Amino acid sequence: MEILRCSHLTKTYGSGSNKVTALNDISLSLEKGSFTAIVGTSGSGKSTLLHMLGGVDRPTGGNIYIEDTDISTLSMEQLAVFRRRKVGLVYQFYNLIPTLNVQKNILLPVLLDGQKPDMNRFHQITGALGLSDRLSHLPRELSGGQQQRTAIARSLIYQPAILLADEPTGNLDRKNSEETIELLKLSNREYGQTVLLITHDEKTALEADRIITLEDGRLLHDEAVAL
Repeated sequence: MEILRCSHLTKTYGSGSNKVTALNDISLSLEKGSFTAIVGTSGSGKSTLLHMLGGVDRPTGGNIYIEDTDISTLSMEQLAVFRRRKVGLVYQFYNLIPTLNVQKNILLPVLLDGQKPDMNRFHQITGALGLSDRLSHLPRELSGGQQQRTAIARSLIYQPAILLADEPTGNLDRKNSEETIELLKLSNREYGQTVLLITHDEKTALEADRIITLEDGRLLHDEAVAL
């Protein structure tokens, strides 16, 4: 079942001689439960694409559908609510609130939405991610790997339609990088979570089921990973 589709997606900055085309007529779709990696050199447009798909930025042209909702037509207020409920975002820098403990950081999207947290799911996720004994700790009391695990748990708490990970291992050492990718794979296998991973590292990309390559804002290759 298709969970995300973008058609003829374009993003430009500036005008006239200063015009820069970051994305040029990108069309692709993701199936529910898939694990896809997007690769490309710096400036290829991969992070711009992720920001478009996550509703963090708006495209200049084209459409983006997540679960049949065209997010490019939503108001900023509607988009903020949709993003909080339907899109999990994991970044290279963890974006944790320094004054909130691990439990409150993870539950923040639900609490901001005025909803009652599903504590069974919370304990299931934190147990699977090895955070059960760190729930009362502040971010500064955690290792880099534990902070990234907390960010992943926060992205999963709402059972989002799609999890978008932008270079999630870029700020970690090799051991924690491998662990983070394994946790993304775990969320994909155990929870059926659709994952879209942005990475510059080919070895990391090979952990996905499908690799999309961007170059100069265009889709260059789209291929399944051989088992």
